[in-house]
Amino acid sequence: IAFIAFTAFTGGTNKSIDKVDLKKFSGKWYSLYSIPTPFDKNSMKTTTIYTLNNDGYYNVVTTCKKSTDDNDHYYTSKLFPVDGSGNSQMKAQFIWPVRVDYWVIDLAPDYSWAVVGHPDRKFLFVISRVPSMDKKLHQEIVARCKTMGYDVDKLTSQKFTED
Repeated sequence: IAFIAFTAFTGGTNKSIDKVDLKKFSGKWYSLYSIPTPFDKNSMKTTTIYTLNNDGYYNVVTTCKKSTDDNDHYYTSKLFPVDGSGNSQMKAQFIWPVRVDYWVIDLAPDYSWAVVGHPDRKFLFVISRVPSMDKKLHQEIVARCKTMGYDVDKLTSQKFTED
């Protein structure tokens, strides 16, 4: 009974997808909507470039605007695939040695968009290869995230386009 109550409280199953092709995931992504981490609060127009290196992890460069000023902000990090996860679970490292869970929980077959989440549902990012998304597709993705237990009411726009 406790398990049923816990599942009802947290929502549906939150898990990463089965497999991510690291080469196809490489490249530039636009963060369109997010439940931001403290690091990402007040960020707008965020882009991230994932470059797969010869050691099997990504060198990551993130660029964004902050609502608090008019400057471009640049951040570098690394993203490490977790062994045995089909590369759908990774660890993001912004400051050595701290690594944060980064799960790909939804992904277009053609890698045109993806959804990145966290095992504790702490954050959520809807990312795309282009700076906009069809409204119906966005609604379908948000509905799936809600069934996984994410508090989608906390999603904020990255303001690439007027919502």
